[in-house]
Amino acid sequence: MEPLAERLRPHSLEEYVGQKKIIGEGSALRNALRNKLLPSIIFWGPPGVGKTSLAFIIANELKRPFYSLSAINSGVKDVREVIEKASDKNIFNTEKPILFIDEIHRFSKSQQDSLLAAVEKGVITLIGATTENPSFEVIPALLSRSQIYVLEHLSEDELIGILKHAIQSDLFLKTKKIELKETDALIRVSGGDARKLLNALEIVVNASDLENIIITNELVLQTIQQNLALYDKSGEQHYDIISAFIKSIRGSDPNAALYYLARMLKGGEDISFVARRMLILASEDIGNANPNALLMAKTCFDAINVIGMPESRIILSQCVVYLATSAKSNASYMAIANAFEVVDKTGDLPVPLHLRNAPTKLMKDMNYGKDYKYAHSFENNFVDQEFLPDEIKGSQIYDPGNNAREIEQRKFLKNIWKEKYGY
Repeated sequence: MEPLAERLRPHSLEEYVGQKKIIGEGSALRNALRNKLLPSIIFWGPPGVGKTSLAFIIANELKRPFYSLSAINSGVKDVREVIEKASDKNIFNTEKPILFIDEIHRFSKSQQDSLLAAVEKGVITLIGATTENPSFEVIPALLSRSQIYVLEHLSEDELIGILKHAIQSDLFLKTKKIELKETDALIRVSGGDARKLLNALEIVVNASDLENIIITNELVLQTIQQNLALYDKSGEQHYDIISAFIKSIRGSDPNAALYYLARMLKGGEDISFVARRMLILASEDIGNANPNALLMAKTCFDAINVIGMPESRIILSQCVVYLATSAKSNASYMAIANAFEVVDKTGDLPVPLHLRNAPTKLMKDMNYGKDYKYAHSFENNFVDQEFLPDEIKGSQIYDPGNNAREIEQRKFLKNIWKEKYGY
């Protein structure tokens, strides 16, 4: 018997759960399907939010030939074979075939290049699915010819709806009396992944010999713990381990971080993926508490792409230990979040006149740049002047962290700005 998640895979937009911004009435994709004008598409989002299902549904809605490849086990030869079949279809069928590539971020540049000509010539319409930022993982030529859609985590209500639908509609589950008394543990274990959620429900049901099954948090946690190996059979553990890896570095535990690094390397994880996550962490979780962390992470990223495995394990290990044992600060991460929030609340405020560029006489006549004070012309290369728009002047956006380097930054800012920003 097929897994529950496969048995319940939606076959139409009406059955599809979530992503209303993308496929809701009036959305660009919905209108494209209605008009039968489909561009090549990249679906970017976390696992289990419906990327694959949506690709199947699109093919069904448009009644187009559909080919599917997984980037994990497909090479250039497989891509070319599918393109040849699609070309043959085009001779007899006016409907352009759809080629769906799951985990397209795992395709090498040469594999992606092999797709490009077919996309350009209209032999196929490409639909790619990725959990990684396509700006980094998809070649620019392919990216520029594709529409990017960002899929979001399913809400708790949507996940509970999926559970209720499964219990009420699945032919096997309907043979049992299942009461969904508590859902917190199922949702927590799933991490917002609908496929993982249904896998967990199926494990709990199959583990019981009772006809009447009452789903409780205790029952779920006990059953899932006993069936952990089965639960991770589809490779979703990948996302849990990278999460644990990052949190271990953030938590300054090099022992745990090295353990999860070893798990990933033993499992054949892409070393660039690991190094890229450390690059992000170096700014997000360390920042100006230790500016050298970003340099170390960037050097690590460059080095492993030159060296390759197995030697790169040593370079990765060195970087992991350095980052884990470094002082931590998320002040820069919070600062840009605060800045975005200010912009969202206040909109496009006018730049103060004295800060504006004045390349023309008209702009000078309008006082662009007038009264601007050049900092280097003053003592200690500083002069007190206003840089923020009047409506938000005095707003403190950056709050230095509680570590040696940023304490010095706070003292510096307080010394020059006095009480203006609350430092």
